[in-house]
Amino acid sequence: MKIFLVGIGGIAMGNLAYMLKQQGHEVSGSDQNLYPPMSDKLLEWGLSPKSGYRKENVKGADLVIIGNAISRGNPEVEEVLNTGIEYMSMAEAIGHFFLKGKKPIVISGTHGKTTTTFLTHWILESIGLRPGLFVGGIRKDGFPGFALGEGDYFVIEGDEYDSAFFDKSSKFLHYRPYYLVMNALDFDHADIFANLDAIKVMFKRLLNLVPSRGKVFYWKGSKNLNDITKDYQHAPLETFELGDKNSIFKYEKGILTEIRTKAKLKPSLIGSHNYRNVEVAVRVCLEIAPQKRKEILEAVESFPGVKRRQENLYVSETSLLVEDFAHHPVAIQETIKAHKEAYPGYKIIALFEPRSATSHRNVFQDDFAKCFKGSDVSIVTEVYQVDKVSKSLRLNVKKLVKDIKTNTKKESIYASTPKEIPSLLKKILPKYKKEKLIILAMSNGAFGGIYSELKSLMETRESL
Repeated sequence: MKIFLVGIGGIAMGNLAYMLKQQGHEVSGSDQNLYPPMSDKLLEWGLSPKSGYRKENVKGADLVIIGNAISRGNPEVEEVLNTGIEYMSMAEAIGHFFLKGKKPIVISGTHGKTTTTFLTHWILESIGLRPGLFVGGIRKDGFPGFALGEGDYFVIEGDEYDSAFFDKSSKFLHYRPYYLVMNALDFDHADIFANLDAIKVMFKRLLNLVPSRGKVFYWKGSKNLNDITKDYQHAPLETFELGDKNSIFKYEKGILTEIRTKAKLKPSLIGSHNYRNVEVAVRVCLEIAPQKRKEILEAVESFPGVKRRQENLYVSETSLLVEDFAHHPVAIQETIKAHKEAYPGYKIIALFEPRSATSHRNVFQDDFAKCFKGSDVSIVTEVYQVDKVSKSLRLNVKKLVKDIKTNTKKESIYASTPKEIPSLLKKILPKYKKEKLIILAMSNGAFGGIYSELKSLMETRESL
């Protein structure tokens, strides 16, 4: 089949293109702004994308897959609609080409999806089940977020974001869950969901897709997940929570102890939120292969982790520079808390760039002000692409910085751009020259490309 992808330069769309090629399809695509790493990967995979959108690009295609960043008015979209070429969203294409005949393990929730998806796939691969994979990330060992798989199972990140301009339902509704994990449910994606209830509707629809022979695993510590599962009766439900009487693990001082065997694990992940991810990944894998308990536990300990999730960019005896994807108040709070627990006695300088479509907005004005407890200094930049949100809806960062100071009783600083942060840190770091120190940089983007400067600052600090 000749398949053309509109918006092929996105990481997920590029990965899908290569998977389709691996299946034997003739694949091509286009994008307006192609840049590394995906532009290089596409060439490496033998896919030569067209730069720019032109109606003649889709000529001869049997199917056109349209990315969710593409809208009406795009010349290729208009040609598809005018000529009647078959088209799909990316999510629908994944369901159609890769999930038929499989038992999809859909990892959903407003936090923890990427880590739990990679971990579940890692464990199942480690015990020989050769599962498929589709997830928005890269493992720390360089393994990409996709695999065709040869076994019965396919592990996929269940994104609640909408599918395409012609399909405003959540992507995960195309993923045919056999096993469903729901890690958390909080308000997010304020650009497409009016309120929390609107997200709940999508999760309820997802629940209703699980077959009676499948199973739903959900975090019982989430009030919102308890709400949507309250009257659910179609498939077995299993809750998980660290420290619960039915827990697989007990957690204490960075060590997970498997309650049944007393085996002690030291995974690469830190923080109670990540240990919940471990708990549910192990539960799913034990559901599939209960006889492989020992191998499953060993796989947890050897898991390399995920890039941009608690990724240590600089490490010494007294200094640590960490990059993390946290951009929601709950994630920021958990990330700071995790490092406070894992590195007792360290001071924490928290850097935050409000960059996502939700963190741009003032829906979390009060919540952001409360989530920096545990940090000794907080630096928050002005929102990314400030003009994309009207002033009445925009996060007021200057007010936020004042409120953080009120709540933490610690230093809180405003930066107009990420580029200002290194110079601000040069003034701050001498105050902590005798302290063990963590710089925790949190953004769902590139943070202005300042990481090399932050590394240099840490190296300089070590030499003083």
